[in-house]
Amino acid sequence: MFMLTANESILRAARKSDEMLEPYEWKRSCTVLRRERAGNRPDLADYAPLVKAMQGEVIHISATSDNHINAMDMNSDYGDGANPVILKSEFILSLCEQLIGGASLGAKQKSIIDRCTAGVYRYYQQGNYMGTPPTLQDFREELLKQDEPEAQEIALAIELFTDGSLNTFAKHTNVDTHSRLICYDILDLGKQLQPIGMLVVLDSILNRITQNRAKGRNTFIFIDEIYLLFQHEYSANFLFTLWKRVRKYGAYCTGITQNVDDLLQSHTARTMLANSEFIIMLNQASTDRIELAKLLNISDLQMSYITNVGAGQGLLKVGSSLVPFVNKFPRNTELYKLMTTKFGEC
Repeated sequence: MFMLTANESILRAARKSDEMLEPYEWKRSCTVLRRERAGNRPDLADYAPLVKAMQGEVIHISATSDNHINAMDMNSDYGDGANPVILKSEFILSLCEQLIGGASLGAKQKSIIDRCTAGVYRYYQQGNYMGTPPTLQDFREELLKQDEPEAQEIALAIELFTDGSLNTFAKHTNVDTHSRLICYDILDLGKQLQPIGMLVVLDSILNRITQNRAKGRNTFIFIDEIYLLFQHEYSANFLFTLWKRVRKYGAYCTGITQNVDDLLQSHTARTMLANSEFIIMLNQASTDRIELAKLLNISDLQMSYITNVGAGQGLLKVGSSLVPFVNKFPRNTELYKLMTTKFGEC
């Protein structure tokens, strides 16, 4: 589940001089770690009742869903002051590599993709990004117009995802991506579509972030079960770049996971976690506690606050400070009923 929202409450993070990703004034990254419990599988649809109650938009994405997000959606602010098509071309290159099975593209293939990307956006760009953006189907048609045999090979390789049965991201967007609160539900994406779907959703979020920035609005991104993104190279790299870039756009990223062990196996994830200014740790398994203690320099006494503790108890890391907490949320409230995922309470 990816949830995007914009509001006025801003979590102020402490300042830190040692930057692991890039230099910037204030960090706006947060990580929530919780222990996986038996029978509690990743359920990415749990947020739908809460989002709907707050009059947000829930976008359910799957191969059979009627909801579509155009992978080639782009606004004039996408390029961060430069030509947006240049940045979008990098995304299309990554997407094409994923579509053809994760194989690295050669120099000729990259040149052809870059040329075709510029070609399909030409009229949209001339219209000051106000008309209808092209789709992956338009992109494939542009490939077929090229003389090089490599272009025909790329067109054939991506046909399944543009004109075939997995073309959910090759059509025009037909959902409200301008709602104040958006929940991207990717629970039912199959193995073939999941890596592509994660890339497209992240890119859709980037589009919204750049739009909000141009309007002087903050953007808050919550990524539940964030470990899933690190299982695929391209989504992990895109998220890593997004994690760095959006800070200067007035955006605040929060990653949430209960699969801490899987998360810590990724070097990229460990770097992002170590660089997060604000971390909430709930009850942790013994192996996870050892790795977290090494990564975050947590003492044995401090680790006791996330060892065999009850729900709502844990440890906060804010900058270089570590603070234990107990948060008992009242159960006799409408908000608790919307948020709980416990069996028998839903």
